[in-house]
Amino acid sequence: MTTEPDSRAATNALLAGLRQGRWQPRAWTSFLLDATRRSIRQARLRPRALGEITVLHLVFAAAGRRRRPVWTVVSWALAVSHLGMLEDRRSLGVADVVTLTRANLPAISVGWAVPVVAPASDLADGRLAHGLSTPSRFGAAADSLADAAFWAWFALRHEPSRRIWTAALVAWVAPVIAVTTVGLGRGRMVDAPHPAVVRPAAAMQAVLAVRAVLRWTRHYRSSR
Repeated sequence: MTTEPDSRAATNALLAGLRQGRWQPRAWTSFLLDATRRSIRQARLRPRALGEITVLHLVFAAAGRRRRPVWTVVSWALAVSHLGMLEDRRSLGVADVVTLTRANLPAISVGWAVPVVAPASDLADGRLAHGLSTPSRFGAAADSLADAAFWAWFALRHEPSRRIWTAALVAWVAPVIAVTTVGLGRGRMVDAPHPAVVRPAAAMQAVLAVRAVLRWTRHYRSSR
């Protein structure tokens, strides 16, 4: 019986093939086909996780009243195509559910509580991942993408200062682009740096949340 490589080894093999093919159209086609085949195999091995993700996103779609159906569909597609990153687990953990919920906040609600709920969920899923469930690469990757997607959306939609939302894009989107570009160039996965003292994304998260609460507080007072 053939044992499949773990998610990191499999991704490294896919990226190595892309690099060896010099990123030509044929290499990209092979990369996408191989990645799709692996995603399908991994989903078949984890029917419970596949069902959990599907039900969860149906709830998001119902709660959002079709406000942003494309957002929810893309979130579902990304989640089910990376089930191999659960490694030995066959279902989602509580932390993963919290993370996916944060990623879909733009599709669920645009209320004043969103910038408060998002950082609270970020703190919660971090604690849950290290306390109540077995951490996985799926959870770590989902957490990073959830932060990047949510806060980039929030900054562009709700932050009036162009300088601040530009800084927000640099804090969240630039690292994703940089890591992806370097990984493609080297033909293997690379990890994003995690500064121990100053974390620009965490600082920007606090700035955006506080500014949003202050704006809506002033608006509430002026409307009374």
